[in-house]
Amino acid sequence: MIHILLVDDQSIIRQGLSALLELEADLQVVGDAENGKAALALVAALAQTGRPPDVALMDLRMPMMDGIAATRQLKQRYPEIQVLVLTTFDDDELIAQALRVGAQGYLLKDTPSEELAAAIRAVAKGYSQFGPGIVEKMLSAPASAPTDLEIPEGFWQLTPREKEVLQLIGQGASNREIAQALYLSEGTVKNHVTHLLGRLNLRDRTQAAILAEQLRSQLNP
Repeated sequence: MIHILLVDDQSIIRQGLSALLELEADLQVVGDAENGKAALALVAALAQTGRPPDVALMDLRMPMMDGIAATRQLKQRYPEIQVLVLTTFDDDELIAQALRVGAQGYLLKDTPSEELAAAIRAVAKGYSQFGPGIVEKMLSAPASAPTDLEIPEGFWQLTPREKEVLQLIGQGASNREIAQALYLSEGTVKNHVTHLLGRLNLRDRTQAAILAEQLRSQLNP
């Protein structure tokens, strides 16, 4: 069972999402909050019971504390909780800010319910999820970045296999897809991902995907 926290300043949105998600046998809404401050307090209370949420569906523009600040604090205090941004704002800077503070995905509120449910399941497993056009927006800034991009020192310590894994992460491949492409076991791929994240000082696969796009010329000499 995947436990979900809903964070949105509109009660009708929270009620609607709760009703839709409760139709899924493996999804359970364990709480809702009208702003980031209330969300952090609720997570603290749930954590004390030993049942913190697995995924937080986070709106961005809210009173008291917005979704960016809430995501930053939530990931600092509870890094195991995955944050999936669900908002009406398809804004380049907001996308970048949400990813920088630890969001695992970014969807718009008009996402069909079955796609939202699938995204929640994927995010709960640690995969990144983005709505149509979001990845293009996310990568548009690196595409126009200066040509003298600073390459992380750890990049030169990556093995050829780890570079192949990083390249495939940049293409949006899951561990299973990487395993199939490289004829490896999923366990071996997970080990490679863990190693390369550590060597590059990256927080998660989302940051790895962005870096892979920035270093595309180095990964495809």
